[in-house]
Amino acid sequence: MAKAQHHPHARVDKRNTTPVQNAAIFVALAFVLVGVLGFLPGVTTDYGDLEIAGHHSDAKLLGLFEVSVVHNLVHLAFGLIGMFMSWYAMGARVFLVGGGLLYLVLGVYGFFVGEGDAANFLPVNTADNWLHIVLAAIMIPLGLALRTRPTEHTSHDVDTARGPAG
Repeated sequence: MAKAQHHPHARVDKRNTTPVQNAAIFVALAFVLVGVLGFLPGVTTDYGDLEIAGHHSDAKLLGLFEVSVVHNLVHLAFGLIGMFMSWYAMGARVFLVGGGLLYLVLGVYGFFVGEGDAANFLPVNTADNWLHIVLAAIMIPLGLALRTRPTEHTSHDVDTARGPAG
């Protein structure tokens, strides 16, 4: 029987998801979760100071990362886009590498923009900047290193997984 050919642009069913798709789904879900948590009082400190946008928002996710309504919506949208892109192996790769590069630029940008500057539109602080750099350092290598093809299982793999026949 011939092996099924898997094209990296082809959509695969959930039984045959690729490592890069699994990583993209995990990262995307994390962004959706962060976007939702940014709207929860208690998880977001100084929730009453949550602004629509800009650097005047004093609300902080986990008391550390500055957030605004737009900032939270960006996290939600980015996560949802990542989930849709992860339907395809190459889409998952683009999400991880492209998103990682975007976060790298945002992290570097944040270090050059003062926290009170009008150009600090999301808003971001030093904790956000370092988080963005760390996200880039995780997402880019994941997108580049992980396989875009499902792992092939041979009958030997199945027999080994089951253990000796008895």
